[in-house]
Amino acid sequence: MLEPLEPLIHALARLPGIGRRTAERIALRLARDRSRSMARELTAALQGLETNIICCSRCGAITTTAADPCALCTDPRRVTDLLCVVEDPSDIETIERSGAFRGRYHALMGKLSPMRGEGSRHLGVENLRRRIEEEGFTEVILALNTDVESDATAAFLREILAPLDVKITRLATGLPAGSGIAYSDPVTLSAALRGRRPM
Repeated sequence: MLEPLEPLIHALARLPGIGRRTAERIALRLARDRSRSMARELTAALQGLETNIICCSRCGAITTTAADPCALCTDPRRVTDLLCVVEDPSDIETIERSGAFRGRYHALMGKLSPMRGEGSRHLGVENLRRRIEEEGFTEVILALNTDVESDATAAFLREILAPLDVKITRLATGLPAGSGIAYSDPVTLSAALRGRRPM
C-alpha cells in the first residue's frame, strides 16, 4: 500500500527526530491533500533551501548565499576576542536567543562519535586552529553538550588547542534555574557540586 510513497518516507525518516512511523504519517498526509497545496509549498521551500541557504563559510551558522560570511561574523559591534565553539549551527541560534553572548562563533558540525564513524577529520579542527591564530581570539569557550561523546570532543579540543596560547573554558553545568535539588539526577547534582563558585 505504501510502496509508491517509499522514496518520500525514506527521505523523511533520515531527518533527526523523525522515525519511520512519523515519516509514514507525513507522507500519507501529503498524499491525501487533493489540492497538492502542501506538496507545492514544501517543494518551493526545499528548492529555496537548495538555492539560497548555506552554512556560513567562516563560522558555520545558517545564512543565505547573499550574506556569506554571515551577520554574526561581520557585525563590528560583536566582541572580537571571544570565540564560542558549538557542535551544530542550531546551537548558535539557541545561544543567540539567550542574549548572553556577544562574541564570535564556530560550529564543529558534529562531535567525536566512533559509533557513527565520525572522527577528528569530521570536525574541521584545522579550520578552527587557523581561525584562532588569524583572528586573535584570547578565549575559546567550548559550548558543547554534556554527553560522553561531547565530553570526549571537549577533551580532544583542549589538547589540540593548548599550544595556541589561548584561554580554553567550558560552559558550567549544574542545576537548571528554577529547579530544585529533589528533581535533579545524580550526574547533574554531581556536576553542580564540582562546579560550585564563591558567593
